[in-house]
Amino acid sequence: ELYALVRPRSVQKPAIVSLQERGMQIRRCDLKGPEESLTEALEGIDVVISCVGPAEQQDQIPLAKAAKRAGVKRFVPCGFITVAPPGGIMWLRDEKETVYNHVKQLRLPYTIIDVGWWYQLSYPRLESGRADYAMTSANNEIVGDGNTPMGLTDLRDIGRYVARIIDDERTLNKMVYAYNTVKTQNEIYDLLEEISEEKIQRNYIPEESVYTRVLAARQSSETYPFDPVKFIPRYLAEYQLSWGIRGDNTPENAKYLGYLIAKELYPDFRPVDFRDYLETVVRGTAKGVYTDRMVSKVHQRAFPRTESTDSLYTRIFPRTESSDSLYMR
Repeated sequence: ELYALVRPRSVQKPAIVSLQERGMQIRRCDLKGPEESLTEALEGIDVVISCVGPAEQQDQIPLAKAAKRAGVKRFVPCGFITVAPPGGIMWLRDEKETVYNHVKQLRLPYTIIDVGWWYQLSYPRLESGRADYAMTSANNEIVGDGNTPMGLTDLRDIGRYVARIIDDERTLNKMVYAYNTVKTQNEIYDLLEEISEEKIQRNYIPEESVYTRVLAARQSSETYPFDPVKFIPRYLAEYQLSWGIRGDNTPENAKYLGYLIAKELYPDFRPVDFRDYLETVVRGTAKGVYTDRMVSKVHQRAFPRTESTDSLYTRIFPRTESSDSLYMR
């Protein structure tokens, strides 16, 4: 049986109604509400999978306490990002690690799942505009020399990985890295050029420029009270530093950090092939991410998508139904 823990104000949202129509059972609760009500909402639940927004990571702490009291058998905190060590490289990683540490202090059974960089965010814009319909932003930046490998995952495969991982005793109290393939940015550009038969502009960003971005973004984001919009340049710069310069987001580094590797756990798993995905992008049949939250098509033509920060928060880290609900079984 599947349940979704949903804020009371979100119960009538179309996405939640759609889940109900597909058989999802809804339990109303607010992560900021009394711990007793959270505990009651988790009664009888075996596995809790937390899906909250970047600015809401700390809200999982009372959820973890309630899960412990309710006897939850496995707690999956909101990981689902690229691999990186904690301790000052990525603010988002450190926010998540605070939650992980609290879970361990509670001795609550857990599984942490990270998934690499999404296919859907990995490729550049084509000069013809054929891929614009599926893009979150038209950014043709290549970090450093473009030869740093990184793990990639199709967004559609994440749920399939999670279903296997949470039903596996080998992953209890472990970290798991679920990825599909490893590519460098140059390899991604080369492959898309081959498929599209178009030459793609490559804007190389020197390593020192990435560090400058990170420093500036950190300085501008350290405000009180917390302003999530000011963290957008920081998220982006620190991601570039981690997977583009340091090379953190690889299976080899994941193993070093103590992750189990999903490919090794489930050799029969058949993920979406990266080339196949790019071919759908060029054909015009791919599905983008967050495109339903973009400005109007007319506005897009007048003001092409860039890495400007005025609307990046709603485009890259929008409030979605996943941040309004926690999936449980």
